[in-house]
Amino acid sequence: MLWDYQQPVAIRFGNGRVREIKDVAAEMGLTEGGLLVSEKLFATNGTAEKIVKDSEGTISEIFSDFSPNPDVTEVDKAAALIREKHLKFVVAMGGGSAMDLAKSAASIAFTNDSIADYHGTGKAMPQEHLPIIAVPTTAGTGSEVTCVSVLTNRALGKKAPIVSDGFFPSVAIIDPELTYSVPPHVTASTGMDVLSQAIEGYWSKGHQPICDACAIHAAPLVFKYLPIAVAEPDNAEARQKMCEASVIAGLAFTLPKTTSSHACSFPLTNIYGIPHGEACGLTLDWFARVNADAQHGRVQEFARAIGFKNVDAMADAIQELKVKVGLRTGLKDLNLNAEQIADLVRISRHPNLYNNPVEIADDMLQDMYEHLAATD
Repeated sequence: MLWDYQQPVAIRFGNGRVREIKDVAAEMGLTEGGLLVSEKLFATNGTAEKIVKDSEGTISEIFSDFSPNPDVTEVDKAAALIREKHLKFVVAMGGGSAMDLAKSAASIAFTNDSIADYHGTGKAMPQEHLPIIAVPTTAGTGSEVTCVSVLTNRALGKKAPIVSDGFFPSVAIIDPELTYSVPPHVTASTGMDVLSQAIEGYWSKGHQPICDACAIHAAPLVFKYLPIAVAEPDNAEARQKMCEASVIAGLAFTLPKTTSSHACSFPLTNIYGIPHGEACGLTLDWFARVNADAQHGRVQEFARAIGFKNVDAMADAIQELKVKVGLRTGLKDLNLNAEQIADLVRISRHPNLYNNPVEIADDMLQDMYEHLAATD
């Protein structure tokens, strides 16, 4: 077995560490020209302004004009601001949307290109890029330690990841206190994304030992602490452990890449607006059973390693977790017709699907979506 491992992101973990942004930038030789990419919530509640003020001139601009599942046009606007103001680095504060936009904008800012030129086209991203300091405010995407940016092109009805080594942040600051105000449903959805990343990273065709170890560490934390974090938002231990699970699951999947559940999540989010993590979790237990005996028993070994008798027991626990934290377990409320199910099957044939250890045929997807369409 041949494998490589690369993780260039410096990680700073712990309560209160968001206050280190200015010091981190200074250590990188950056004392001015910072752009804070912040979700609208933080721009309106004063958090973004406080970050800028506390930076004492290190950060001079805020960009928050973007939507959940950011569009390619919004990336282009951020890149234009970077060029116009001659900015020197980017601080991405928020969930996956802020991270994804910041990564792409920081890379195309040195060009006059649109990010659409690189989105799902196979064109290699520019090598030159601005340094990024990533500050996640959800325990979910793991984007603070990955080289992936997931964007949407609404004009074309397309959502897809772009992968580039230039997307790795220079530093990730994980401060669990920033997650306390996250609403329960967002906590549940992003937490399910963590579980999906860990499990899919393990069974991906690109699996390797270091990422496997990260997956085995992260997944049990989600099963134990996600229900607590949803029910008790101020529970410090649960929030800290979910942040730990998130960053380590990010390490688990960034090199092997995600697989089937993520492939199917894209049309569910893009067409029906189902939050990303919830969309991933919707099919995770189904694919666990499909992959149960793949890779000469590796998936069964994973289930046992994280405390289950076998994969069936793990799949049952995934289903139970979704119910416990209030996530959907079916699509019956959408009243899908045959044509809509056929569209889901077609669009689910995303490149990530081919990372799955078992070949997924259209009739398998058809069976899955028909079952979900009949399930509450």
